[in-house]
Amino acid sequence: MKLKAIALSLLFAAATSMSYGQLQLGFKAGADINKLDGQAFSDGFSFGYQLGGFATIKLSNKISIQPEVMFSQVNIDTSDQFRDIYSFERISEVQLKYLKIPILLNLNLSKIFTLQVGPQFGILIDQNVNLVNNGKEAFKSGDFSMLAGAQLNFSKFHIYGRYGIGLSNLNDIDNREDWKNQQIQLGVGIRIL
Repeated sequence: MKLKAIALSLLFAAATSMSYGQLQLGFKAGADINKLDGQAFSDGFSFGYQLGGFATIKLSNKISIQPEVMFSQVNIDTSDQFRDIYSFERISEVQLKYLKIPILLNLNLSKIFTLQVGPQFGILIDQNVNLVNNGKEAFKSGDFSMLAGAQLNFSKFHIYGRYGIGLSNLNDIDNREDWKNQQIQLGVGIRIL
């Protein structure tokens, strides 16, 4: 119900903004650098990618809302404990595919520099074949995170960097430990409208 209310509110804001010329649409792509906290995973970050689209709804000269929809491939390195504790065979790297939906508040400090903050919900649409072959759905289907970062704006192009901290426990096997996501999103976008 809450998701419907948010979607309707965004649709109404987009329609209102379009009538006043305050809506911008575009595409974006970049790196999705991830780390899962927990003994079962390696300490370092691993690289994936993201691509998708965004809309910027201008509320004033300084404030706008930026909803996005992104496809993201996340690669995570496991530790030996992951295989030992959970009896997985032949798994050294886990690959997860998410549909990520951030809704960011943009604070435009100048024409070039924008601060961004907001929630992001990730929907797991696919996980590593080896996990399924081992008979386990290891990761929960939803991941709620908070994002903060900055964006540089150059005419129709922008460059962004964000840090995200996961608030959801992604462990869907048992309650031995919490698996929480950390991520760094780096990329470029182009405005088409």
